[in-house]
Parts: sequence; C-alpha cells; structure tokens
Amino acid sequence: MPDEGYVKYKCHWRKSDPVPAHFLPPLNFWRDRLYNLGLIGVYPDGIGFGNLSTRIPGSAEFIITGTATGKFLTLAPEHYSRVRRCDLAANTVYCEGPVQASSEALTHAAIYEARPTANAVLHVHHLDFWEKNLNHLPTTSPDVTYGTPEMAAEIKRLFAETDLAARRICVMAGHREGIIAFGDSIDLAGAVLLEHFPES
Repeated sequence: MPDEGYVKYKCHWRKSDPVPAHFLPPLNFWRDRLYNLGLIGVYPDGIGFGNLSTRIPGSAEFIITGTATGKFLTLAPEHYSRVRRCDLAANTVYCEGPVQASSEALTHAAIYEARPTANAVLHVHHLDFWEKNLNHLPTTSPDVTYGTPEMAAEIKRLFAETDLAARRICVMAGHREGIIAFGDSIDLAGAVLLEHFPES
C-alpha cells in the first residue's frame, strides 16, 4: 500500500506539552479496544493505520491520535495532538502537541464541521469489513484518496446526499480498508462501529 500512512496536508505544527490528561481516558479506552480488534495497528511494512479523535467541548478544536502512532500497543499523552484549526480548502492543518496530527485530520475536521453534534470520530481499517459494506453504507467516490481536501468534500457530499447523518458510518471507497464512524460521544461512535463489525 504505497499511498498509505503519509501526511498529505500542509501542517503548521507547534511542538508543545502533551494535551490535557483529562481528555485521554475515553480515547485510550477506545483506542485499546480497536487496536485489540485489529482495526487500528500497523501493516507488515511498518506503516500505521487507524486513528480517532474527540472534539474539545464548545469549540471546533479536537484531540486526535498523532501520525505514525499505529505501531504502539498503547498510547501515552505524547502520542496525541491538539488540532486548533483546519482550512479544508487550503489543505492546511494547524496543530500543537508532542506529535503532529494524524494524516486523516482533515477528514475528522470535515465531519465536525458538517455535523455540529458530532463529538468523536473513529477511522479504522479492515479489509473484510470494508468489502462487506462498500456501497451498502454511505460510500465516498473511489476516485478520492484519504487525507485530502477532496475527501473532506466527499464527506460533506455524503451528509448532503445520503443518510450519513442518521447512520453515522461510511466507507471510503478510494481508501482501501477505510471505514469512518462518528457519534455524539466516543462511546456512541464506538457502538455504531461495532454494530457493523462482524467480529466484535
């Protein structure tokens, strides 16, 4: 998968202290669970996959797993980044923390922007899960790859043209194995994801 795992956005990253610790217990709970199910992890070539985030209440900012963290069994505060702002049209992410934000930060931002009640986003990989739900759940265009303004626009299109808002889960046709779920809380996002995942 030569296109996998690379950051495609322009990054304005300010290296800083870890994100506030009180955000991390629910993120770590779900990250551990998804990792143990094989939905987040690392490919044999060393490229990581999967990420998750939670919105900072009352803002457009969010905490997201950092880039290249799929290889870690468990995550610590230094593995998360705080996204202050995203400019989808300009393909730019403004983040801070010990690590740069995940390569999927723009896609997470698009969901938070399109769905103000969404407070968590989970992005996982699983080939059987992906193949089973491709074009059965709301599905992005196969011509659009991950981590791009075009993917952010595709997510917004799905909100406008499909029942994505109600189903809260979609398939990324141009991002092999990629599935995204979201919810009003990280527990609700996780419940939606596991409802559709046959091996949970």
